[in-house]
Amino acid sequence: MIERPELWFVMAALAVGSFTLRFLFVGLIGDRPLPAWLLRHLRYTAVAVLPALIAPMVVWPAATGGTLDLPRFLAAAVTLAAGLYWRNVLAAITLGAGTLYLGLYLLA
Repeated sequence: MIERPELWFVMAALAVGSFTLRFLFVGLIGDRPLPAWLLRHLRYTAVAVLPALIAPMVVWPAATGGTLDLPRFLAAAVTLAAGLYWRNVLAAITLGAGTLYLGLYLLA
């Protein structure tokens, strides 16, 4: 366990760091237009963050104790394929969820 003074120091440091990062964008440059190159890079933030959040849940799911299983892998593959083919988020989510439930029913 972390000791009480160290815990408060870490919490204060994280609070200051979080405030500084937000203030940098909102407080200092919030009223100025951003350069085109920065806007182009910020457009890909969600594309980079979402796979980073989803991949561990597919490869090391908590429901199986951290081992890869076929229903979740198939659901992820179907979701990716449907999203690339139809370019429709709702269709991809629906087909992925259906594949997951069907795969858990048939294979588990």
